[in-house]
Amino acid sequence: MISIICPMMKNAKNIAIIFIWLLIWQALSIAVNESLLLVSPLETAERLLQLAQLEEFWQSIFLSLDRIMRGFLLALAVGALLAIASARFWLVYDFLRPLMTIIQAIPVASFIILALIWIKSDKLSTFCSFLMVLPVVYNNLYQGLTNVSQQLIEVGQVFGFSRFKMFEVVYLPSVLPYLISSCNIGMGMAWKSGVAAEVIGLPNRTIGIHLYDAKVYLETPDLFAWTLVIVILGMVMEWLLQLLLRRLDYRQKVKRKNKT
Repeated sequence: MISIICPMMKNAKNIAIIFIWLLIWQALSIAVNESLLLVSPLETAERLLQLAQLEEFWQSIFLSLDRIMRGFLLALAVGALLAIASARFWLVYDFLRPLMTIIQAIPVASFIILALIWIKSDKLSTFCSFLMVLPVVYNNLYQGLTNVSQQLIEVGQVFGFSRFKMFEVVYLPSVLPYLISSCNIGMGMAWKSGVAAEVIGLPNRTIGIHLYDAKVYLETPDLFAWTLVIVILGMVMEWLLQLLLRRLDYRQKVKRKNKT
């Protein structure tokens, strides 16, 4: 019974907090009393519903979603491979460490402007998402791999585990929390950098170009509505990714419990 009540109370608390922040937003919009500067939550929701009736609205969402998620998933794959190589060979780690430090230190805007010289604007959001997420994935997974218990590795070697078995039984349970953490951080960075790249690069039929148009034509309701779309998309994708990874973590725990 308690296991059912506790999640319900937690959900109710979260809903109440969101409601309070919406009330604060509404109060501020009433105090400002100028929709050009700050629109209300109701105006934002109304404009979002109007945009949702347009075919171009959904085309822009799917196009931006496709490009940004490509960059994120590519960073996940490349970051994992580089982390494995760095954990195994110290020379690879020493070689990559300055590069990852430089990528993390350079502002996103600088990367976007430089990238515009090299690549087309329609590829810019994928490239920037990849570049911003790569160090996060790499550093987290490298820490996870280097913190794997040496005793567990030796036990696996004694029992003659294959490489796949060693990965499944020893490495994956240890690295999975680091992977979840890197995905949580990286997803937000992917959307921020990806949309920023679209705003500067202005590829056709993307979320970024709608944000730019809203700024140029002083359409504040559109600006807030598209910003809300970005927040919702980021939260949904992060939730789906967490669900997938935690399901994998749960299966690993069940397997270990059955074996014991």
